[in-house]
Amino acid sequence: METQSKKATSLKLGNIKSMPIRTFWITSVAFFICFFAWFGIVPFMPDVVKDLGLTPEQKWNSIILAVTGTVFARLLIGKLCDKYGPRLCYTYLLLIGAIPVILLGFVQTPAQFLICRLFIGFIGASFVITQFHTSIMFAPNIVGTANATSAGWGNLGGGANRLGMPLIAAAVVSFGVADEVAWRYSMVIAGVIAMLMGVVYYFFTQDTPEGNFAQLKKEGKMPKLKKDEESFVSVLKDYRVWILFVVYAASFGMELTVYGTMDDYLQNTFGLMRSTAGNLVLSFALMNIFARTLGGFFGDRFGKMKGLRGRVVFLGIILAIEGCMLTIFSTTTSIAFGILFLIAFSLSVQMAEGATFSVVPFINKKAIGSISGIVGAGGNVGAFVAAMFLKSQSALAETQAIAANTSLGEEAVRAAQSAAASTAVSGGYFVIGICVVVAAGLSLAIKFSTEDEKATALEMNKANTPKFAVADK
Repeated sequence: METQSKKATSLKLGNIKSMPIRTFWITSVAFFICFFAWFGIVPFMPDVVKDLGLTPEQKWNSIILAVTGTVFARLLIGKLCDKYGPRLCYTYLLLIGAIPVILLGFVQTPAQFLICRLFIGFIGASFVITQFHTSIMFAPNIVGTANATSAGWGNLGGGANRLGMPLIAAAVVSFGVADEVAWRYSMVIAGVIAMLMGVVYYFFTQDTPEGNFAQLKKEGKMPKLKKDEESFVSVLKDYRVWILFVVYAASFGMELTVYGTMDDYLQNTFGLMRSTAGNLVLSFALMNIFARTLGGFFGDRFGKMKGLRGRVVFLGIILAIEGCMLTIFSTTTSIAFGILFLIAFSLSVQMAEGATFSVVPFINKKAIGSISGIVGAGGNVGAFVAAMFLKSQSALAETQAIAANTSLGEEAVRAAQSAAASTAVSGGYFVIGICVVVAAGLSLAIKFSTEDEKATALEMNKANTPKFAVADK
């Protein structure tokens, strides 16, 4: 949709009277809450395992199901955004997605727990709406930074729940609730907060700087495609979309994978205490405050200097750095060097995510939602594939360790299992890092036509002209 004259050309965060800026804040908070609820059960997993009697296999399956549900939701939500607008889509996602979050507090069997984890994953589609909404609220000169910042701040929910959910549980316990069931009340509270955010989204945002989709359609101000199906088919046929699908699998997918497995890896490989390892992983997640924004910022800067091709080149560079950092980290046995390369990986993987969505809005401006949905789903597909790979490697290594140490005591067998699992994950990280480097090379195959380059350059010039910056005033 072309609403250039009212798109924001800068990210003035204090100007909440501006609809694009207000939308930026609300969509960032909404995504934060969704991410918080999506992984809200993680800090309570020891309690859940004890309460429901989960087996290690069921625990792994719950992790896999949580990202599997999101794949289908992200594919669907992008198309819905193109048709109905982000405001209604986010409202209904928050209201409906909160239901399995609340129900998780009432589960009594492992099967019920797994079903709820699957459906809670649907709330992860909030990422697509967040990227869609900021993409149509900000001009080309700043859209990469806006997309990256809103997504990065939303991703903080995945780290904040490590502190926030235990605090909610502590507050619940202070009212006389038993410790062992506090996790149930905490999930109910998280679900209610998500529902309330859905109400806020409905009343305080609009679809575009010019108004809501329904209003614009009524006034004849929205471009009409001959057939929505033809538009979606054209998106599916665009090879660039699938390259970005792979790229996001190699960035966000790897962030989810490493975030979900790093606690045990740090403990088994470097002998860290559980609390120390948890704090390091939390710090990894908290880098989203600025790291993803940097990716979008540099994507915009390269775009200003070298056009659309510049955005692609920066994406390839930062993705290659991500892969190298993970590969080197996997071979490190020193805790000091390990933390150094873990930080470098954290910074580069989140920058790669931001850089990816500094390219997405320029692939096909008539189908930003559909493209965002497909690319966003790629992140979860990457996490699913990587999790299955690491699970199989760990299971094989543990089985071999048990067979080789059956004559030893139970404690020695457990120690051998942990060591074998750590070695298997290390090898898995190495392979994943190589795959990321390959994806970096693949990203450079993304091309734009001369017409696209010229049109974007013209929009950039307009965005830098004061009279077009209406939304910034």
